[in-house]
Amino acid sequence: MARHADISLDDIVKQGIEGVVERVAAAIARSIADTVARRLEAELRKTVGKGGRGRRASATRPRAEITRWAADRRARRVPTFVIEQTGLKTKKAIVTKYGDGVVFEKGKPAPKAR
Repeated sequence: MARHADISLDDIVKQGIEGVVERVAAAIARSIADTVARRLEAELRKTVGKGGRGRRASATRPRAEITRWAADRRARRVPTFVIEQTGLKTKKAIVTKYGDGVVFEKGKPAPKAR
């Protein structure tokens, strides 16, 4: 039996491992692609399920019950307890009747009108 002197042990090992490495690399690539695809689909379902609002909606604070409200320039909406106390639905009407900066507290009587 003749020996080939120009083929080393390293070359034989490399040839044997080459096929295994190719199959393993392909399996790893498929696994990564599947994982990424599942993650993207989940994120899209979250976004589409919320009407396209995405992360912006989850970053907002949950609404808390309002127990104190001041009719000032920064006020955005009139809470229901203020509407019930005054009978007025708009901030403009409340400021006209009670004055700017008047404070309403839930469970307490309405302040005196000007």
